[in-house]
Amino acid sequence: MKNAIEVENLRKEFKSHSSRSGLKGAFRDLFTRNYKILPAVNDISFTVKQGEMVGYIGENGAGKSTTIKMLTGILTPTSGKVIVNGMNPHKEREKFAQTIGVVFGQRSQLWWDIAVQESFRLLKKVYKVSDEQYNEHMNHVIQILDIEPLLDKPVRKLSLGQRMRCELAAALIHNPPLLFLDEPTIGLDVLVKLKIRQFLKEINEKYNTTILLTTHDLSDIEALCERVVMLDEGNIIYDGSLQNLRSTWGEGKQVAFEFSSPPAKQQLELIVSDLPVTWFMGERSNIWIAHIKNQQEVMSDLIGRIVGQYQIRDITINEVSTEEIIRNIYEEGAVNG
Repeated sequence: MKNAIEVENLRKEFKSHSSRSGLKGAFRDLFTRNYKILPAVNDISFTVKQGEMVGYIGENGAGKSTTIKMLTGILTPTSGKVIVNGMNPHKEREKFAQTIGVVFGQRSQLWWDIAVQESFRLLKKVYKVSDEQYNEHMNHVIQILDIEPLLDKPVRKLSLGQRMRCELAAALIHNPPLLFLDEPTIGLDVLVKLKIRQFLKEINEKYNTTILLTTHDLSDIEALCERVVMLDEGNIIYDGSLQNLRSTWGEGKQVAFEFSSPPAKQQLELIVSDLPVTWFMGERSNIWIAHIKNQQEVMSDLIGRIVGQYQIRDITINEVSTEEIIRNIYEEGAVNG
């Protein structure tokens, strides 16, 4: 299977001006400036195969958007090699742009004051899409995304969810083999998110579209991606399957106790001091969550001891969430082996 994306030792540095302190320092800055070199992406390497759906995740400032901008040809790398769809994105920009679709959750590619369908017609001409190709492909896209009633409305009159569905359709007018999605479901309600996820699954299955998705909403990743690439301070700290991430780091269960009145953490720890249990507080002071390894006898012992000592309103047992796993990895600085 061919690679849609090949990245080797990719690096992007930004030059940042650092001001000297005081009036004298400000005066000296007029004549000579001090600069610091800040690496946003730090010699990363990875490949994405054609037809893969990959989640590209990390905290704010980790380097996700900088990577996407280099992969789409918006930014030129400081060093390293980038090949996307067999081309160098920043050297073959016009030809390359025909082979990708991009949706930035915070930016629009639709014209604000004209009807959505007029924006689509303009993009159709930009990408040199024939009437036959447009009708065959876009009728399907418009139907699945349920945007037909929106086509004659100006973009400024659309809600955020309606606009994002139209943005997604606009990115697919030329039916690109590779789609970059940067926070595509930010601020959307649950029903719109579900519609977009279902649509992305369908185009991946029907057209073998490769999708690179960056998002803070981990439920998007869980619903769509089998593989995740995790970035921290410009470095890849995990690249592998979501299933492997869960089995390696998500071992165990969480038991949430809702107490009649808030307990003291020291007392909870004392009661189960001989058990492999970690406590942390829930969203209210009377809810405490115990994280335990997958040992049935430990769970029974834990529940028995707590119920024997406290008045309990409710008990909930959950698998460790993906969000919790990723938070733990960032805190422990885990590196994929």
